[in-house]
Amino acid sequence: MNVKILTLENKLLEAEAKSVIVPGENGTFEMLDNHAPIMSTLISGNIKVTDKNSKIHNVNIAEGSVEMVNNQIVILAEIN
Repeated sequence: MNVKILTLENKLLEAEAKSVIVPGENGTFEMLDNHAPIMSTLISGNIKVTDKNSKIHNVNIAEGSVEMVNNQIVILAEIN
């Protein structure tokens, strides 16, 4: 699945991922390949992306939103 983490100013990360863990408003949750479509607001915390080579990328955010549809994840974030 493809993941993009964007701010208004920059693209922080674009990768093919095995797993994406985000700090949802109702608790932390993980998205895997072929996850059901989802939209959620995000709170302050850490986004953890495990790419297809098992490298872990951590991005700290102040808040944001996430949308996953058809194995495409787009995260719009404000960073600290």
